[in-house]
Amino acid sequence: MAGNPRNGRPYRRLCTQQRALGLPCWICGGEIAYWITGPDAGRHTAAFTLDHAVPLSLGGDLLDPANARSAHRRCNSVRGNRSATGKAERRSRRW
Repeated sequence: MAGNPRNGRPYRRLCTQQRALGLPCWICGGEIAYWITGPDAGRHTAAFTLDHAVPLSLGGDLLDPANARSAHRRCNSVRGNRSATGKAERRSRRW
């Protein structure tokens, strides 16, 4: 597959569908600033982002609507690739 799949039509369609639901942030429960769009959305911490309940790095499906969640940009960034339970696996730094 050429290019970034997050720039593709199916991913943009999923984002549009999720945004249309108008749900609160699934991480903190706060209202999302859905009115912030365009170039400003990439910098605003309260703007909508599509998050994945099962992170892509842990095998989550990019385009599965059942894996899609509405989140604040900040909440999504802070969560990182931790699982949906919010508890990160602790790994030893010793090797």
